[in-house]
Amino acid sequence: MADYENNAFFWQKIDTLFLSGNLQMTKKKGEVHPTFRNLIYPVDYGKLTDTKSAEDGVSVYAGSGDRSEITALVVAADILMKELDVKILVGCTDEETDSVLRFLNQTDYQKTVLIRRGNTIPSWGFSE
Repeated sequence: MADYENNAFFWQKIDTLFLSGNLQMTKKKGEVHPTFRNLIYPVDYGKLTDTKSAEDGVSVYAGSGDRSEITALVVAADILMKELDVKILVGCTDEETDSVLRFLNQTDYQKTVLIRRGNTIPSWGFSE
């Protein structure tokens, strides 16, 4: 497993973005993807509609835990759409996180990396 140097200040900014955003849940766990009929949502899904992303806001995958707690980010590289996209995971257990990763990596056109939340502050993380 790859290690990413986490920055608690970064996660504070992500929390602010998420908690101050307009979250609209659009898919329930178990629903079929509207375009790719073979894909079933492993957890509830929605978007932060007042944020900028490749498509109508930042994607949010919401698990069975505390939906005000961001547990990880997923960065997706999609060669079909020619984009990089960041997705937020909230309230996801380890099992739900694995299910989201399997869901997002089912195609050869998109692959992802997971960035788990950390709480350390590296020396370069401080502003002057």
